[in-house]
Amino acid sequence: MKKRNVVIRCLVLLMMIAVFAGYASTANSESTGEYVDDSVITTKVKALLANDNFLKSFQISVETQKGVVQLSGFVDSKSTVNKAGQIASSVKGVSSVKNDLIVK
Repeated sequence: MKKRNVVIRCLVLLMMIAVFAGYASTANSESTGEYVDDSVITTKVKALLANDNFLKSFQISVETQKGVVQLSGFVDSKSTVNKAGQIASSVKGVSSVKNDLIVK
């Protein structure tokens, strides 16, 4: 009977370790809070770009990871690239902007 209780306790302990290891954040993944923050930043940048009368005509993709905003798509001039970058960098929480917009 004692042997059975020891085995059950060991199994429960191993299951708990496995569950907690599954929730542990790694260097390559975002925590839930970081993911939510990045989603908020992306939404704010997209909203500002859509509200700009000049930029709303372009399809600019916005992605955010750990506060770094990446802009991609095609625009018609270098000034458009610069304006989109300025708008993205003005959002609170943005640590940097990777501006991959291409002038066509």
